[in-house]
Amino acid sequence: MRNFFRNNGLALVFFALFLISVVGQWLTGFSTYNKEQQEDGQPPVSLSVYSRSGHFIQSTFENWESEFLQMALLVLLTISLRQKGSSESKKMNGKEEVDREPDPSKKDAPWAVRQGGWILSLYKHSLSIVLLCIFFLSFLAHLYGSLKVSMAQK
Repeated sequence: MRNFFRNNGLALVFFALFLISVVGQWLTGFSTYNKEQQEDGQPPVSLSVYSRSGHFIQSTFENWESEFLQMALLVLLTISLRQKGSSESKKMNGKEEVDREPDPSKKDAPWAVRQGGWILSLYKHSLSIVLLCIFFLSFLAHLYGSLKVSMAQK
């Protein structure tokens, strides 16, 4: 068990922080939503009703949308742009280890590297692709939540 925590510490901490932030947004949004309900002369809703409301969906995915767009842009732009003094940037001059093509003849090369072609290209761009996909899914969920809010107001 100790090795599990040692080997997965970063993922576990980020997952815990993710859960804390979602629960925090859920509870504060719930409080805000019920306060707005009372101001409009409407009865407060339960936590389970709020969880399915457009207000919760819209506000949650609005945050995710902006965060995943920022992460995708950071990944995409740090590939080719440089920034003097930035730890995320490549060196100002010369090639770096990350710029070399992977060697498919190495015995520990990933499957995608050994396959080459479009599979290797997909593998090389997988982080950017995943972040952009999550951004677009968040955008669609944000749109869905906004539509739910709009329909509830009519």
